[in-house]
Amino acid sequence: MSSNQLSRTEDMNLRMELVCREHHLNLSGGAIVMGILNVTPDSFYDGGRYLNPSEALQRVEVMLDEGASIIDVGGASSRPQGQVYGAGAAPVSAENETNRILPVVRAIRQSFPEAIISVDTFDAAVATAALEAGVHMINDISGLREGAASAEVAGRVGAAYVVMHSIKRRGSLVHEESYDSVVASVCQALSDSADRARSAGVTSIVVDPGFGFGKRHADNLHLIQHLDILAELGYPVLVGISRKSTVGRVLSKDSEPAPVSDRLFGSLGVTAAAVLRGAKIIRTHDVRATYEMIQGLEAVLHA
Repeated sequence: MSSNQLSRTEDMNLRMELVCREHHLNLSGGAIVMGILNVTPDSFYDGGRYLNPSEALQRVEVMLDEGASIIDVGGASSRPQGQVYGAGAAPVSAENETNRILPVVRAIRQSFPEAIISVDTFDAAVATAALEAGVHMINDISGLREGAASAEVAGRVGAAYVVMHSIKRRGSLVHEESYDSVVASVCQALSDSADRARSAGVTSIVVDPGFGFGKRHADNLHLIQHLDILAELGYPVLVGISRKSTVGRVLSKDSEPAPVSDRLFGSLGVTAAAVLRGAKIIRTHDVRATYEMIQGLEAVLHA
């Protein structure tokens, strides 16, 4: 192996050691689970279930027991606009989003100090407040297209940062877009986003192809099929497939997509394909089922 190849290998290994403030995650082995906690009234699957901090805390305890390594707290729905979701998510002020998130973050920090907490936002004010409250990761669905302020704060405190591929802004996020090559376009956009995060001072970066954001159903599946190309960027890859409309389309009967409640097993199938192609973090509503599927998959791969 040449010195350049050795240096690249060492760099990739360092990137797979995800530093989340006081917590370290070694992602050089199998995939881990990020459990979704939406403290919103209008998220497409669990909107309104965990608005009360005590109910949210009970859900966190369940997800940790089921195998979640990260809890991802979201205070504003990011449903994209288009044929599937209509007008998309309604805008939420930074104040309202912060007021939804912070009580839950503080409660988790107090009750489960071992938990790694992510906050799903691309608003710099919300991200800053969350980081000041002690969160370990920012999950930015804009891929830093909204500016680098939140990444700069994350870099200063040693938090990890997820950059996702999407089109336009929340409230006008596009569900479907056309590409000459969706894999090449997403790889280039995420490479640019990761560079912006590094320039802002972030050392632990995760990339997310944005399953369901600005892609046609076939594009979403094509990205999963070629996720190994995205993994070659050298960053841990996160995927969020859980119960999304493409899964409903895959499971459709008589041209009608399967309802959200019936998409678990389809989600697990697509997730398994993603793990086999290099996904390292799986963001899901269904923690136990996803964790056990990954455990079984890894057992066979390493038998």
